Amino acid sequence: MPVSQFVSSARLLLERHLGLLWIGGEISGITRAASGHLYFTLKDASAQVRCVFFRHKAQGLGFALREGLAVEVRAVASIYEPRGEFQLNVETIRQAGQGALYERFLARKRALEAAGLFDGARKRPLPAYPQRVGIVTSRRAAALRDVLTTLARRAPGVPVILYPAAVQGAGAAGEIAAAIRVANAHAHVDVLIVCRGGGSLDDLWAFNEEVVARAVFDSRLPIVSGVGHETDFTICDFVADVRAATPTAAAGIVAPDRAALCTAVAALYRRLARAFSHRLGHCAQRLDIASRRLVHPAARLALQGERAQALGVRLARAFAHGRTAASHRVDVARSRLVRELRAPLPQKRRIDAASTALARSGRERVARAKRDVERLAAALALLNPKAVLERGYAIVTADDGRVVGDAREIRIGDDVALTLAKGSAHATVTATRSDADESAGVTTADGRETRAAKAR
Repeated sequence: MPVSQFVSSARLLLERHLGLLWIGGEISGITRAASGHLYFTLKDASAQVRCVFFRHKAQGLGFALREGLAVEVRAVASIYEPRGEFQLNVETIRQAGQGALYERFLARKRALEAAGLFDGARKRPLPAYPQRVGIVTSRRAAALRDVLTTLARRAPGVPVILYPAAVQGAGAAGEIAAAIRVANAHAHVDVLIVCRGGGSLDDLWAFNEEVVARAVFDSRLPIVSGVGHETDFTICDFVADVRAATPTAAAGIVAPDRAALCTAVAALYRRLARAFSHRLGHCAQRLDIASRRLVHPAARLALQGERAQALGVRLARAFAHGRTAASHRVDVARSRLVRELRAPLPQKRRIDAASTALARSGRERVARAKRDVERLAAALALLNPKAVLERGYAIVTADDGRVVGDAREIRIGDDVALTLAKGSAHATVTATRSDADESAGVTTADGRETRAAKAR
């Protein structure tokens, strides 16, 4: 494995295994490179390690690093590959002992938040144009000069009332709370700025005390908190109605920008002047129109008479024109109607052809029907019993009305009825002969010879 790959693998393993952590020690051998990066050694009684603090991260540090200063660094353990040296890449630095202080800050923040001091629903809007502005800070604080300068530039006509209080050290929290209560008791201002410059967590600790938080919460005046720099947060910031990143920003939030207001007023004045000029021109135009319409009643009556006469002429002309046009349309319609009546219908040929075809089809159907009737009549005639009787046959009927079709159905001496083609007759059976007797040459009971005897 090449050395570069080995060192790179060791660096990655080290960074992923240890990650970002806090390390406490004493600064030694601090140097600042031309690039602005800080290099130093962090040591204790038994060991030491090289550290690098890059320029873009060191710029936000709120205190100066010096030899022998006890600090806590938040860093990533790594290896500088070009030299293979173990080092700490520092993200931020705080003075030793502030870790416990920060834990106190977080615990107090959680407690006050649970008590409802940070509730956004109770926070009040700031007045758009305050008549007086109050400031709670130290007389010697640099933040006071920044706030006064900003207020003088943005709103030079707004009076400022200072409620002095210590902003650091023992008793500072009580003085700040007392100044807030005094401002509320006097009620000489419309809005209150609580501010001080940047510093360490210990320097700003007065604004993390519960007494200050309670005073801000109980204040009837809206409060803007401008404590520390942009990265600093205190309990006062969370309780106040508005939090500003810096004291100067707090002054900018409270005081309206005079130049911007003047610009807005000038723009409104120009809009008002244009609107007034437009309105004046519109009224003058309406006045001119009204003056032209203002004439003597006699002249107006004569003018209306002339207009009525002209309208009568136009009406008569329009009526005559309409009557002529209607007469022309009637003549044209009459001519078309005469032509249509004289001309044969375009469907006449089709109607004649259809009539001829219909007559021919009717005749053919009648002829077919006649032939069918004749054929059925002939067939029916063949089935007519009278036609059979006319050929010399007769229908024999017994006493009970049965038609006799077999000689064995009657006996000698029975009376039978004979139905002829014309009329009827009655007879008495004297002899019978069936088809079987006839074929065997048997003589009937009356003693007549059989067909065989006749043959002899």
